[in-house]
Amino acid sequence: MSTSDLTRPATLDAAALRELMESGQAPRLLDVRTPAEFETVHIPGAYNVPLELLREHRNELRNHLDEDVVLICRSGVRATQAEQAFAAIGLSNLRVLAGGMSAWQSAGAPVEQGKHRWDLERQVRLVAGSIVLASIVASVFVPGLKWVAGFIGAGLTFAAITNTCAMGMLLSRLPYNRGPSCDINSITAQLSANSGRR
Repeated sequence: MSTSDLTRPATLDAAALRELMESGQAPRLLDVRTPAEFETVHIPGAYNVPLELLREHRNELRNHLDEDVVLICRSGVRATQAEQAFAAIGLSNLRVLAGGMSAWQSAGAPVEQGKHRWDLERQVRLVAGSIVLASIVASVFVPGLKWVAGFIGAGLTFAAITNTCAMGMLLSRLPYNRGPSCDINSITAQLSANSGRR
């Protein structure tokens, strides 16, 4: 598989996925957001496999994904990263939900809702913005602190260019984002138990 193939995953829009689900031909749905984001709102029948867990255990997960799989996140960015992680080990029966949960909800498609929590992207904006604001204000008294704002700006620029986010990865490990327990053994058990019964 070429590098260009890895950077352009196959996508499926919300209308097409909904049509598949309603026809009884639903693919396996893997939601790669944090457990807290998943708990807030998710597509009925989706399995929560956080991106970091997926990357670490992709070989184990591959053994439970012999049917079509649609990867889901908030906007499509993390789902694309998950698709690339799986594609690197030869799994090719994958598509990414174009626009992620945002597009799914905008289309008025069915969801299961729980306790509301901020999504990871919003948390990153809050933390990055707060650090920049605090360092600029504090630089009135300690001029060197303005470089903290520059460092955050450089980090955000790097995140945009590489389509990764170190701050997001760190925030996903906070207890707020961990939510219900989500470990590889329980995930693979769920995938095995429900194989062929969707």
